[in-house]
Amino acid sequence: MQTWNEQLIVEQLRNNRTREKAFTLLVDYYKERLYWQIRRMVISHDDADDVLQNVFLKAWTGIDTFRADAKLSTWLFRIAANETLNFIERKKNNISIDDEAAATLAANLQSDPYFDGDQTAIQLQQAIEELPPKQRQVFLLKYFDEMKYEDMSAILGTSVGALKASYHHAVKKISDFFTALD
Repeated sequence: MQTWNEQLIVEQLRNNRTREKAFTLLVDYYKERLYWQIRRMVISHDDADDVLQNVFLKAWTGIDTFRADAKLSTWLFRIAANETLNFIERKKNNISIDDEAAATLAANLQSDPYFDGDQTAIQLQQAIEELPPKQRQVFLLKYFDEMKYEDMSAILGTSVGALKASYHHAVKKISDFFTALD
């Protein structure tokens, strides 16, 4: 297996003769991390797969616009963040979220063959699902991916201070959710 060399991959992506092979390496290297970033936001495996395909499609069609002033991973995670938020917004416009939808979410989580969490994990996911999309995204990147605020800032285009405040508010809302269950 070839070791990851981002600079070499970027050079190969810019060369028409090596672009396809380099892009395959890029997909193989990032697909799992991007999938889980997306999956935590959209919940459904099928939806996450759809969004991930859109991310790689946008990356493929936009590779010539990649300026390399940021890391390749930052560029991909930004595409994933935007595609995920766009997907959630489209879905929200088609379906109004109410108590029945929340119950459906819980049932879907319990029957999802890719989700193996216990009751507390299901409740945590329900609490996260109630957060506004951007706040949810910040919480997931910090809590599950342990991403630094500076990296999140580059991906999401938001100041570190705003990200810290958003994470703090998300933690408070999740804490309140669990307090209400007692």
